[in-house]
Amino acid sequence: MLEMQKKLSNTFYSILSLPATAMGFALSIQISALSWILSTKYHLQIDDIGLVWAAGPIAGILGQVIIGIISDKVWLWNGRRRPFIFIGGFLAALMLLALPNIDVISSALGFSGILGVAIAIALTLDLAINISFNPTRSIIADVTPEGVERTKGYAWMQTISGTFGVLAYVIGAVWDNYVLIYLGVFLVLALSIIPTFFIEEPRELKNDGTNKSSNSSGSSFWEILNAIQPLWGFLIYAVYAITMRLFQIKLGNYYVEILCFALTIYFILKALFKNVEGKTKNEAGLIGFKKVLAAHSFTWIGIQTMFVYMFTYIQYKVYNIVPGTPIPEATQFEMGRVVSISFLILNAVGAILPAFVLEPITRKIGREKTHAICIATMAVSYALMLVVGFSPIMIYFIMALLGIGWASTISLPFAIMSQQVDQAKMGLFMGLFNLSVVLPQLVASFGVGQAVSSSSNKSLIFIVSTISLAISAFLWLMVRDSQVKTVNEKTIAKGH
Repeated sequence: MLEMQKKLSNTFYSILSLPATAMGFALSIQISALSWILSTKYHLQIDDIGLVWAAGPIAGILGQVIIGIISDKVWLWNGRRRPFIFIGGFLAALMLLALPNIDVISSALGFSGILGVAIAIALTLDLAINISFNPTRSIIADVTPEGVERTKGYAWMQTISGTFGVLAYVIGAVWDNYVLIYLGVFLVLALSIIPTFFIEEPRELKNDGTNKSSNSSGSSFWEILNAIQPLWGFLIYAVYAITMRLFQIKLGNYYVEILCFALTIYFILKALFKNVEGKTKNEAGLIGFKKVLAAHSFTWIGIQTMFVYMFTYIQYKVYNIVPGTPIPEATQFEMGRVVSISFLILNAVGAILPAFVLEPITRKIGREKTHAICIATMAVSYALMLVVGFSPIMIYFIMALLGIGWASTISLPFAIMSQQVDQAKMGLFMGLFNLSVVLPQLVASFGVGQAVSSSSNKSLIFIVSTISLAISAFLWLMVRDSQVKTVNEKTIAKGH
């Protein structure tokens, strides 16, 4: 083990953050360029773009959970996370290379349309990102102790990753998205592979010993299903929406949507009001994990809606161009630049705050309360977009405010979640935690996409975002740290 890892120096935290940074950079390219290139070069409609974006979360549903379970148990190439970081980085770089060449690939395969190829590439790209995202985040928990150092690890992860994310949007804004994509191929490959040689993984994952006779943190199908109970409404809707879209079925009513929303509210409230008193540490941790899923899920409905449809909002509200009509090439470039600068600002704030502002605040008021405040500022910022977000300058200002919530969203929830669960099954729970991201993303891609496509008022994009983030902020206020000694744990500690 290198000395910097033994001392947990800032240099080590920086290197530890680079594999996650590689995947974050790939995701930044996807956010900045995917909707833009599908709309301008390949002329796909809004609902088709939503379908392409839905391919990624579908990949994430299986990818992160399966890879998480496997990476908890294997040992290959002197690591359990390392092999999957290598494979994911290589695939992500390859799919980024394919992104500007979808039409060429489609013609070479003999397909008349490009939608199927676009979905396949987006699916593989996001699967590759998901293959690596789980182990790149899990490895931080593997090599850092619980508490302040763990929070610091995830804060540094977001600071380094966010800095490279800023670089991605600078490149897109100053040059263009094609330069960004081709540079990303090199960076994603290098940052995925090289840093792992400087990180020594533990041969055995820590197990606190409290679950020897407990099945509360097991990995059977039913135990996994129980662990994600707050997400059941999202899961049912995802299956329904995918089925309806694949078979081109239209019911003409919203009964299923209403039922899924009611189920979601019921299971979320059930999780949040569950008491940990008298539970073992693992049982209390599982309850805490469910609370985190419940609060985190609504965050991603709003954020994903912004990611997917920001280009549409700018096209309609700033440039007064009705989606689906021809756009001059110069205007296409200008709109793409506005989107790139917007996300540049979002990521610049997101890069600065975690390690230098949010992490010190968590020491004083706690992680959960800090995160709830940040999410509340995001809801207010989305509301501001509805009121004054009609020019590039105002959009840039609002995106800076949104960066406060973004900085917290991709740093603090990982630290909060990782404190709740069995450390020996971190990969599994990291994969399950990802479902609170990808299932709401499917709601944004299918449900919100259909609503935005059929609505003449594209401000609906930020109405949805405002409401979902306001709900999430309220839910996070109800989350409490469950890492306390419970009655049963005290009994176990005494040997009874």
